[in-house]
Amino acid sequence: MIHRIVKMEFDPEKVEEFLSNFEANKMKIRAFDGCYKLQLLQDQDNTNIFFTYSYWVDEPSLESYRNSELFKGIWAKTKVLFNAKPVAWSTNIISSQ
Repeated sequence: MIHRIVKMEFDPEKVEEFLSNFEANKMKIRAFDGCYKLQLLQDQDNTNIFFTYSYWVDEPSLESYRNSELFKGIWAKTKVLFNAKPVAWSTNIISSQ
């Protein structure tokens, strides 16, 4: 299983626009073939910094999503709201309780 973490920093005045877009699309992302779980996290101190934390069955599932029309549409609306370059990691669990 792949765990994908994406850090996104938005212009503070554009946070509500991001949240609205996320809310409108979260169920579509969760329903995408190969997506096991999707979470949205917000930094406690810098409330314009968010993280998506998604769980994917495998790398091909994640890549299929990243190449989909769904992702392209969501990303087009999201990337114009950033005030810093997003950072993404694909991770594997090494240890868990």
